[in-house]
Amino acid sequence: MGQVFASFARSDQRAVGGLYLRGLMLDGRRKSMQPMAARLGVDHQRLQQFITDSPWDVVPVRRVLAGLATAVVQPDAWVIDDTGHAKDGDSSACVARQYSGTLGKVGNCQVAVSVHAVTDAASAPLDWRLFMPESWDDQLVAAGEAAEAVRRRRLKCRIPESERHRRKWEMALEMLDELRQWGHQPPVVVADAGYGDATAFRLGLEERGIGYVVAIKATTSAYPAAAEPVTAPYSGRGRPPIARYPDTPVSCKDIVMNAGRRALRQVTWRRGTKTGPGNRTAAMRSKFTTIRIRPASREIDRADDGSLPERWLIAEWPPGKTEPTDYWTSDLPADTPIATLVRLAKIRWRIEHDYRELKTGVGLDHFEGRSWTGWHHHATLATAAHIFLTRLRLTRPKEHGQA
Repeated sequence: MGQVFASFARSDQRAVGGLYLRGLMLDGRRKSMQPMAARLGVDHQRLQQFITDSPWDVVPVRRVLAGLATAVVQPDAWVIDDTGHAKDGDSSACVARQYSGTLGKVGNCQVAVSVHAVTDAASAPLDWRLFMPESWDDQLVAAGEAAEAVRRRRLKCRIPESERHRRKWEMALEMLDELRQWGHQPPVVVADAGYGDATAFRLGLEERGIGYVVAIKATTSAYPAAAEPVTAPYSGRGRPPIARYPDTPVSCKDIVMNAGRRALRQVTWRRGTKTGPGNRTAAMRSKFTTIRIRPASREIDRADDGSLPERWLIAEWPPGKTEPTDYWTSDLPADTPIATLVRLAKIRWRIEHDYRELKTGVGLDHFEGRSWTGWHHHATLATAAHIFLTRLRLTRPKEHGQA
């Protein structure tokens, strides 16, 4: 992993970087500074200075790591998601009371957005952003004492002036642009409804020529693909009428319910690890339908004839359930097999695996510092440790277990 620190000009920086990386991979319950230093037999201040105070740039390091990750994983998709890190107090950079999927509720935490290279067998992070709530952006807080208090907090955490609140899906597009600048092109992007429900996010992917399979809510509005816009007769006065759909759009749930159970097909998307009397092969299967639709939104451009673009609607309707449980949309070609669409929709599970391993295995959420720079340094080296361990598992599976 020497190439990870190739951008460091000084040999002492490279040496401490190697020490910190080793500390993250050694056995031990806590991967914060003092416990790691004790296991390594070094002064914890040496590690702390390297992570908290040293001005090394994470970008060239992450660029190298992204190349290593894509080479190791050879991804079928890139998955976008976010994860929360519970925190006490309000002094750590960007900590706030906010929703965390990790906590399953609103809690005091930091939230990080990430992009991961995934297959059903392996995965690894490619890039990170620390989400900044509006309460940490003095330009969005009412002027006066409140804004001044936010500026003081930002200064204590050494947050760059250029860093401002962006929505999570905007950060995701930002990372995709950065990764593409580094020479990596996503095979297809997968994300949950926190991203897929944002029409602007889907349009951003389409503008970049990036295919996607993203979760959406059951209430998402759409027209059936067969729906056609109609132009009212022209009276000869004023502007000619614009072609419009004669009916109002309906929810994706209604579209699937109208298609009924007869439209369902059983699909196996991968083999799991748990067998049973009714499933001796550990096949992960359920009932799905795929329907061509035209998502309805004012943000979506219409063709000259007034028509909206066609997209896939994928819905899971498990046996024994009275209605579908999950929905996705995709802009993959109209001849894409249902098995491919379902496998990609379900591949998001790998990012949960990564988050669990990053936290319990290499201490992603064990960082106790408060600075913006420190968090990014720690997250970058936790990523390096994760990629190194993933490569070991793939090349020496008997020694290190499966990924």
